[in-house]
Amino acid sequence: QVQLVESGGGLVQAGGSLRLSCAGSGRFSAYAMGWFRQAPGKEEREFVAAITYNSDTTYYSDSVKGRFTISRDNAKNTVYLQMNSLKPDDTAVYYCAARGRLLMGIRPQDYDYWGQGTQVTVSS
Repeated sequence: QVQLVESGGGLVQAGGSLRLSCAGSGRFSAYAMGWFRQAPGKEEREFVAAITYNSDTTYYSDSVKGRFTISRDNAKNTVYLQMNSLKPDDTAVYYCAARGRLLMGIRPQDYDYWGQGTQVTVSS
């Protein structure tokens, strides 16, 4: 099993940056990792970014491509989401997730373990 704890959320002005971290336990290095977000009033979690177990491949949603960067440090059991040029539409609770496969997934149902989420609010 993997336990995940996100941190780094907060309030930022449009155009600013935040770096989210997700600390994991267990066999972290064997899992593909993803970031999702859930905006206020929306029922479904939206895919943001994913990374394979060994960082050789990353994938982004069109809405964040070129602004967000996912990375991981398996020695620290941590995955990161660097968010630049933030927009008010990026406001959401951000979740990291672990997938019990080496390859990435882009759907919430592709992932087996979830963190509790961290709030990101972007003011205009």
